[in-house]
Amino acid sequence: MAKSLHSDRHRRLAELLTEKRKQAGLTQADVAKALGRYQSFVANIENGDRRVDVVEFLDIADVIGFDPHDALEQVSVVSRRR
Repeated sequence: MAKSLHSDRHRRLAELLTEKRKQAGLTQADVAKALGRYQSFVANIENGDRRVDVVEFLDIADVIGFDPHDALEQVSVVSRRR
């Protein structure tokens, strides 16, 4: 199994989180504050430089206000190939 960082699916997840945040009218700083983290934490996720574990993903979905199941479905259809 290849590393997931910088894979097509990882890139799509980062893009999707960015899209969802912007659609909600939130800044990276808004999301970070709600998570009790620094803005750079959110920036690193959105830039694809940091992996997101399942619990973090669910917390981000709660803060931004999107359905995590729908989001995962969108990411899962992306090819596993690099």
